[in-house]
Amino acid sequence: MFSAENRMHLKEIQLINFKNYEEGLFSFSPGLNAISGRNGVGKTNLLDAVHYLSMCKSYYTATDQQNIRHDADFFALHGLFDEDGTEAKVSCIQKANSRKVFKIHQKEYERMADHIGRFPSVMISPYDQDYIQGGSELRRRYFDSVVSQLDHAYLDGLMQYNRLLMQRNALLKQAYDRSSLNPADFEIWDERLSQFGGRLHDARAAFLEQFLPVFLRYFRQIADEGETADIRYESSLNGQPMADGLRESLQRDYYSGHTTCGIHKDDFLFLCNGYPVKRYCSQGQRKTFLIALKLAQFEYIRQVKKVKPLLLLDDVFDRLDHRRVRCLTQLVADEQFGQVFLTDTDAQRLESVCTATGIPFQQIAL
Repeated sequence: MFSAENRMHLKEIQLINFKNYEEGLFSFSPGLNAISGRNGVGKTNLLDAVHYLSMCKSYYTATDQQNIRHDADFFALHGLFDEDGTEAKVSCIQKANSRKVFKIHQKEYERMADHIGRFPSVMISPYDQDYIQGGSELRRRYFDSVVSQLDHAYLDGLMQYNRLLMQRNALLKQAYDRSSLNPADFEIWDERLSQFGGRLHDARAAFLEQFLPVFLRYFRQIADEGETADIRYESSLNGQPMADGLRESLQRDYYSGHTTCGIHKDDFLFLCNGYPVKRYCSQGQRKTFLIALKLAQFEYIRQVKKVKPLLLLDDVFDRLDHRRVRCLTQLVADEQFGQVFLTDTDAQRLESVCTATGIPFQQIAL
């Protein structure tokens, strides 16, 4: 746990065969970093590399192998972090058809999960629209990633739950293939799955209860006057223990071939003015909701970890009106934020936005 006065920032990063980069070396300011360049030169990929060194994975690509540059057989990322005056070198190496290797101080992690939360980050991207437009899996994954940066026990429990879920689903398939369903075969799996599921459900509910007031405070700062917002946790475990649900759904699970009850079916309902954001809100309201969500994520992590996460803002100004741009930059200029990365295709606009914050910034042209 970091002390209240601790500061953390990324001093430099080296990219080798990562996406469109054959090789690149970048040094950063501990404050505001303005990255400009036309579409396709690698602005987003540079921010994604920073995210990789924070979260052990890409923000944009589901498969690690897909991040290897075309015609190369590996990629490597090397970052030098400053933790309150102490340097820490973090490396990620992914070879084709091989497992990913993550190191700190040249020593490989036994479990990459142990790195999550060491150098926390928050990304705000146009692709965040998927959290609204997409299915429940994306929203679960988002909240799971936030909680996992704060609580390793939660991350461990989630991995255990997913392993047990795969085993139960395999057992369902075996039962269907032999046309024989014996409820006794599922008792031990249901008991263990229910134990982990119950804990994870309670952790999600507790997190949202604490997170929601932070989110609402940011929403009110950015939204039009009189607009309201809410986030509701929808789960089959809200009304009954998971063990009961698994027993009641066993016959249905047998025919469907997968487990239909549990926290892997949870959802988080986004509301604006009392209506689902997905169906009834304008583009501006959706953007406001998402930016407030991410700024609340930043603030919540800062409060719990006692360190300011890296804030990565990818091409956000091209999709916001002037009032929301002004509100966002005023928030970024606030002393509560630490190291910030901004990308934009328009170098002059980016310089103007950064100058308006009144704080020093470093320009990086790609």
